[in-house]
Amino acid sequence: MKYDPASEKSPLPFSPFKSCTVPRPIGWLSSVSPDGVENLAPYSQWQNLTFDPPMVMFSANQYPDGRRKDTVLNAEQSGWFVWNMATWDLREAVNISAMALPPHESEFDRAGVTKRYADLAPVPMVAESPVHFECRYLSTHRMVGDSNVGTIDIVFAKVERIHIDESVITPEGKLDIPKIRPIARMGYYDYAVVSDTFEMRIPGASEDEALGLAGQAG
Repeated sequence: MKYDPASEKSPLPFSPFKSCTVPRPIGWLSSVSPDGVENLAPYSQWQNLTFDPPMVMFSANQYPDGRRKDTVLNAEQSGWFVWNMATWDLREAVNISAMALPPHESEFDRAGVTKRYADLAPVPMVAESPVHFECRYLSTHRMVGDSNVGTIDIVFAKVERIHIDESVITPEGKLDIPKIRPIARMGYYDYAVVSDTFEMRIPGASEDEALGLAGQAG
């Protein structure tokens, strides 16, 4: 089976596109509007860009009526947002925070999570989440789609402070991912949870390359 998505409808009853780029990390992002409304929403088009300095991005599709997402507007206007790691234990709160609420309502209240305020960013964090990035807004790149909902804002930011709950750090100084159990977005209504990990080392990598891949300073 093959088809051209620009000119043909998917021959399958459910589009396979989003189910091919999986699993996708969840950008569970908190932000604050100019009116002081504290926003919390998950984005599945989220990723780190580089590590020196650490920079991240997320993209947000517009609403069908052409409105831009609150998180994008808040980041642009306040200059900050916070990434909260989405975990198995917090999955229901993540799902509730995806609801399209009116701009004056806070998803923090609807999701039933606890606020803890960031150090640098004037933004609340999800206290129950084990890892947070305080992200300083850098720029937005808009890409026009074939429809309003297909048009996206790609937001770039620099990570200025990282918070980690010490209970999820192993004795050797690594994040205990199987203990954290992060969740990730699949296609359709499906999600995945990271419960098992395995290690592979690149054959022939130099010492500097090996240290970099392992996350160690040279």
